[in-house]
Amino acid sequence: MNIDELPVGSAPTPLSTPCFPMRWQHFLWRNWGLVKVEKLAAILKCSTEEIFKAAGDMGLPLPVRVNEKWLLRGYLTLIRNNWHLLNYEQMLELLEWTPEKMAYTLKEEDFFWVKLGKLKPAATVLRYIPLTDEEQKETARIKEIIGEYLTPEQLIRSEDAYQFAELYHGRGNGEKKKEDGFKFNFIHSYAASCGDVLGEADLLDPVPENLMAQYSSMGINGVWFHAILYLLCPIPGAEKFSAGYEKRLENLKKIVQRCKKYGIKIYLYLNEPRTMPEEFYTYKPDWRGRDARGAVANCTTKTSEVLEYLERSLETIFTAVPDLGGILTITMSENTTNCHCDAQGNECPYCGKFPPEKIIADINAAMERGMHRAAPEAEMIAYDWAWRRTPRDVTSEEFKKAVMELLPKNEHLYVNCVSEWGKTTEVGGVKGILHDYSISQVGPSEEALTTWRNGAELGIGCVAKVQINNSWELAAVPYIPVPYLIREHLDNLKKAGIKGIMLSWTHGGYPGGNLELLSKTPEECAAEHFSPELAECVCQAWRFFSEGFREFPFSVGTAYTSPCNWGPVNQLYLTPSGYHATMVGFPYDDLKSWCSFYPEDIFENQFELLTTQWKKGLDILEKARSLVKDEEKADFEDLENVAKASYCHLRSTCLQVRFVRARDNGYDKKIMAECAEEELKLALELHHICRRDSRIGFEASNHYLYTLNDLREKVLNCRYILKMLERNN
Repeated sequence: MNIDELPVGSAPTPLSTPCFPMRWQHFLWRNWGLVKVEKLAAILKCSTEEIFKAAGDMGLPLPVRVNEKWLLRGYLTLIRNNWHLLNYEQMLELLEWTPEKMAYTLKEEDFFWVKLGKLKPAATVLRYIPLTDEEQKETARIKEIIGEYLTPEQLIRSEDAYQFAELYHGRGNGEKKKEDGFKFNFIHSYAASCGDVLGEADLLDPVPENLMAQYSSMGINGVWFHAILYLLCPIPGAEKFSAGYEKRLENLKKIVQRCKKYGIKIYLYLNEPRTMPEEFYTYKPDWRGRDARGAVANCTTKTSEVLEYLERSLETIFTAVPDLGGILTITMSENTTNCHCDAQGNECPYCGKFPPEKIIADINAAMERGMHRAAPEAEMIAYDWAWRRTPRDVTSEEFKKAVMELLPKNEHLYVNCVSEWGKTTEVGGVKGILHDYSISQVGPSEEALTTWRNGAELGIGCVAKVQINNSWELAAVPYIPVPYLIREHLDNLKKAGIKGIMLSWTHGGYPGGNLELLSKTPEECAAEHFSPELAECVCQAWRFFSEGFREFPFSVGTAYTSPCNWGPVNQLYLTPSGYHATMVGFPYDDLKSWCSFYPEDIFENQFELLTTQWKKGLDILEKARSLVKDEEKADFEDLENVAKASYCHLRSTCLQVRFVRARDNGYDKKIMAECAEEELKLALELHHICRRDSRIGFEASNHYLYTLNDLREKVLNCRYILKMLERNN
């Protein structure tokens, strides 16, 4: 592949870097401690001595300790942090990648190209240039500012990035866990990314044994992760696209057998039939369907070959790996798969002749036949995410029922339904309908209940998709400490007669936190970890957190685009950046997207209400510190870290909304300065938490959302904002 073939979109001008005299300094800052100094020098075309001096001049920690896990496990973080700084050529040099690997990552790593905004800023070649006398003075000021707030020791992590992976351990000495009332449950592995999981399992183990031991001891009996069919089973006549499939199957066998020791079954997530590279359709022209979202959909009605491949490939995989637990399918989503993936299959001259429910049912039925021919006991879980007849549909009970009527009927086929989907909401007096999933809005919805009732009448089992630990409302913490909301939701599901539960999407797989609620009440969880007096204080704090979180102004647009997942690390802009917020990518300063259908004033006020309540909970924990015994210290600090980090994110969102409103509605410098001052404090608070707790900021499908370098950069950003506001008075 030629590097010029990589996507660029509109290729806008990159964001400026006003906190640094030179752009190459910004690059050095963002990659310090993440990439070897020799690599940084090679990219900038200078000596390592010049790099060390430049780093020291900015106050970066010396000597530098480089954690090589960033290149292996944190490459998405590196790409995001350098997206506005490097062109593709230098980005590939940084990562030591080929253009093919970059193209695959952008396409297949959970919509990463979409998360980046479907555009590559037109960064020019970056080179080291000696500083002028004035630039040296500005650089010395950077070092001086950082030194005002952080000691040399505080610049270094006390718990290194990814160190959390060494801390998993089985709990409870193997005693039988209290039954949670569900026939089976399954969760996304906290260690699995969304790329070529099976192809790289020897380097990036998606299911390490200590993690599985901990899941098992908590009553988890299933784990799911991404898989791509053509990478596991060649398409006849186009085998060249399946290189390495033998290795992937062998890795899958090993993983399944390892997890079997812990009573855990593996479920493959299949979003099929997956769109293929353009070259593929020269081999298989009859597979080509309509254009959907700029990619080629696979037509399932022009020829029988597509459905036959789905059936045969599942039979092949489950024959080769007989102990596989089953599959989780998504047939309508953001990914381009079949011609009806976006509810616009009528645009296909072939698929448009058939009811859309038949297309969706036929795809699931083909996979079910192949899987059950080889493994009759395996579970087929058809996820109804985005099942709808047209893009305009607000509710979809009728369409979901029509699909279920056409699905095979057996005891090992289930329809998986988002518990909250379609729930009517009213936050801050603003009414809405919930699409996607939420923790602040407790399910199930009437749409989910109707779908489950319809399934029962049709002889189809139902699974509830929920988020137990976190959601896109706040995915940068391992769990949102709102156990009273979680317990309320779980109790509602039991009343609805649900027998299976999907505990998370790619985020939420942390092996602890709210997962304890599967078999306990919040009070029982507190009593298990703390003395009676301390447990009561913890429950009081949890109540404030839970009630405060109900004030979250939920919409899918807010969850995906607002700063909630990025918190203080998202920078402030004195003038509009001109960039639009992206899906779980870059919030920028796009207030319109953040607010979704909420008026700006109500949106801001809801975060004010939320964080005011949350602060009351934090105050209770602070007062309770005197009650903590030595044996309770680790559990209490765990809760305190997560609760404080959550506050930093939520409060920062409130402040950023306030800042942008003040900037765009009269340029109120007083309010802007107040926001910048508090943002600076939050960035420092989060920095202190992150350096001692490696879980904060990590999310499996995005790697680390930010680094310590990024939080220190926000300090510089706030000081720059304050200086410019004062200068312009």
